[in-house]
Amino acid sequence: MTAFLQRLGAQALDQFRGWGHAFFFFIDVLRAVPAALRRFDLVVAQIYAIGNRSLIIILASGLAVGFVLALQMYYALVAYGAAESLGLIVNLALVRELGPVVTGLLFAGRAGTSLTAEIGLMKAGEQISAMELMAIDPKARVLAPRFIGGIISMPILAVLFSAVGILGAYVVAVLLIGVDAGNFWSIMQTRVDVFRDVGNGLVKAAVFGVICTVVALYQGFETEATPEGVAYATTRTVVISSLWVLGMDFILTALMFSTP
Repeated sequence: MTAFLQRLGAQALDQFRGWGHAFFFFIDVLRAVPAALRRFDLVVAQIYAIGNRSLIIILASGLAVGFVLALQMYYALVAYGAAESLGLIVNLALVRELGPVVTGLLFAGRAGTSLTAEIGLMKAGEQISAMELMAIDPKARVLAPRFIGGIISMPILAVLFSAVGILGAYVVAVLLIGVDAGNFWSIMQTRVDVFRDVGNGLVKAAVFGVICTVVALYQGFETEATPEGVAYATTRTVVISSLWVLGMDFILTALMFSTP
């Protein structure tokens, strides 16, 4: 029993030590942000690499989610004579929840793994060590531009996901099923609040962008400089980012929408 408690305590200490190390890593990246902003061309390049190259999977997923959501919601609402609320429910579901959350999960799987692999390979190729030998801060030159690019890209991708999802729902609901088009759009305009619904959805997306980007950069920067280490780090990036996104979604939803 004593040996078991000792192992449990050692594992807990290692876990807390890892969390502390990750926290100070995050603080170091934040301190490097002003230096990265002075070379905004690096940030623009990362916005293109992170955001633009994730656009296809985001748009395709948003369209598919819009199709399915409209179809399922229509069958559920028509049984209660509330089919006129379809546009409202689809809009709120996308801008409040599905847009930020699904975009965050896709972002972790596509852009997060790419960032982790890129930083990990730079470390394996001793490019990070070479920068330090030349008195170049790798956090300011490599990590901070990617951090800013991830924060900027994530809300934009979430907006595009929701917009394409609403268009997909319109195609299914209005063009295929026959829901009144005027009612589909008018109920959105009257019942969806820009600041409470759309604004809070953007805040969620920005928080998820911070989480996914920091996790990806940390896993890449701290990975073992071996092919196996890089492969393992990319897997950890997806798992940890996804769990954090889902957990933070519950917390943010409870804080944002707990009062009517």
